Amino acid sequence: MSKKEGNGKQKVTLSIDSKTYQQFQDYCEENAIMLSKKIELFMKKEMEEVKETK
Repeated sequence: MSKKEGNGKQKVTLSIDSKTYQQFQDYCEENAIMLSKKIELFMKKEMEEVKETK
């Protein structure tokens, strides 16, 4: 499920293993990282790698 916001952002609902999510959330908090921004960067990097292989 997703919902667009007026600022060009997309809200999404994901199902993630709770232990993995908690560990990643703790990592982000300890390193002053916005969790959503970090996930966005992971997605962008993945898409760049896909483009390079085509």
